[in-house]
Amino acid sequence: MVLCEQSDPRAAACAALLPEVHVSSTTTYTVTGMSCGHCEKSISAEVSALPGVTEVAADAKAGTVTVSTSAPLTDDQIRAAVDEAGFALVGRAA
Repeated sequence: MVLCEQSDPRAAACAALLPEVHVSSTTTYTVTGMSCGHCEKSISAEVSALPGVTEVAADAKAGTVTVSTSAPLTDDQIRAAVDEAGFALVGRAA
């Protein structure tokens, strides 16, 4: 096991020896206003442009968008992208 203390001047070199950790998450949100495939594509395009987003699945019939990320994103970041597409994010789906 390798321990790297930040106070050690060799910390950067020590950290380089550690594997990079990728934390991924998938969250489903409720979205209002979608009615067709074009709506799904609009939301998917905007949300996909956010840094760290690896997959987006918008479902007009269910009124949801499921977002998978490799980096942390806030609900406000997702909300802004959905708003930019012309729709309203209600919140996280139950």
